[in-house]
Amino acid sequence: MNAVIGGIEKLKTLLIRAEDKNRWERRTPLVPENVREIINETGARAFVEKSEKRVFAADQYTAAGADSCVGMAEGDVILGVKEIPVEKILDNKTYVFFSHTVKGQKDNMPLLKRIIDSGSTLVDYERITDDDGRRLIFFGPYAGHAGAIDILSLMGENWAEKGIDTPFADVRRAHQYESVKVACEHLDEIGDRIQKDGLPRQLCPFTIGILGYGNVSSGAQHIFDCLPTERIAADAIHDWVDRDQGNRHTLYLTVFKEQDLVRPKADGVLFDLQEYYDHPERYESRFDSFLPCFTLLVNAVYWEKRYPRFVTWAGLKQLAERTPTPKLSGIADISCDIGGSIECNVKSTDSDMPAYRVDPAAETVADGHLGEGIVLLAVDNLPCELPKDSSSFFSSQLSPLVPGLLSADYDRSLDNAGLPPEIKRAVIVYNGRLTREYEYLNRYLTP
Repeated sequence: MNAVIGGIEKLKTLLIRAEDKNRWERRTPLVPENVREIINETGARAFVEKSEKRVFAADQYTAAGADSCVGMAEGDVILGVKEIPVEKILDNKTYVFFSHTVKGQKDNMPLLKRIIDSGSTLVDYERITDDDGRRLIFFGPYAGHAGAIDILSLMGENWAEKGIDTPFADVRRAHQYESVKVACEHLDEIGDRIQKDGLPRQLCPFTIGILGYGNVSSGAQHIFDCLPTERIAADAIHDWVDRDQGNRHTLYLTVFKEQDLVRPKADGVLFDLQEYYDHPERYESRFDSFLPCFTLLVNAVYWEKRYPRFVTWAGLKQLAERTPTPKLSGIADISCDIGGSIECNVKSTDSDMPAYRVDPAAETVADGHLGEGIVLLAVDNLPCELPKDSSSFFSSQLSPLVPGLLSADYDRSLDNAGLPPEIKRAVIVYNGRLTREYEYLNRYLTP
């Protein structure tokens, strides 16, 4: 809330909270350089909650003009990355973070209720958009970067344990690289080895299917393109694999768009993208037919329950019945919707144990990436494995909007508070009440 002293409005304070979702979460919404710029532009006081693991050190923020603090009491506008524990929510604050509540996610309804009861305001990064509905604040490319690095590393170890020697055994986990640049330099070296020596014949042609073509997909493609790659169109991949085309010195990528993933249920009807968005119930997945074509799959699509699933238990079981050792060896489910577009994703993981193995015939999973089964990477916050790069990218997007958060008058109505329109669209709760666009969440809040 704004405070007025002697007729002069007191500037709201900015606070960056300490992340506590897990030990791997080292990201920050604002890097020191951008904090300095915000302080200089607004004159606002900034606080940074003490953290032992944040990728930028406390003295870097102090040098930028921020004060160190314990707890969140000093902040009027509190910026975080991941969900805040319910018990830490203070009254009458403005919170900005990824709340994971807009789909009515059951696990986060107590958090949403507490924010409402506290009389606070909630702004969700996921809903900060431009006039055309395009997201403005995201970690997308870095989820793709980390997911692609990790699946190569995991599969290298998996194949090595089975006696299949590949250069991917030398790929480290994403969090073991200082930056994407360093990771790419290492992968360039591995690519040179592939061009020279080739990949094992039993893995060739080495094909990778990437579901989606947005920021996450682009990040994954950037990593794979450090290796010798060639694109194969979705409508050509069946025939291409059947004819055993390709060579041992190249990885072959197929990027799937919506029209490749689904088809209209009605006979004689052509695919229409807008109709699919508006009426997904009129469409069905056609992706199961592609499962025999790929060595690895990377899932980078946005998904909601109203959309078809793409990799189903039924499809995987059929694949297993067709051949005892299917070509498909690993899936990186970067989108990580549990039981979602990749139905066999039954639980999320973290970087301590990033993957489990799927048995298509039994419809069961087993922890760890070594042994029989399809390796499934299901880390739900992959950008945290590249904390410095992803934080810098995120901060560059967010920082121009922060002065508007600090200058708004939260004692007025939402329409008159003076929030930038990009922020206003992302306000889920305003002063303890769900905003008009998000009133549908009431049905998830009621037991």
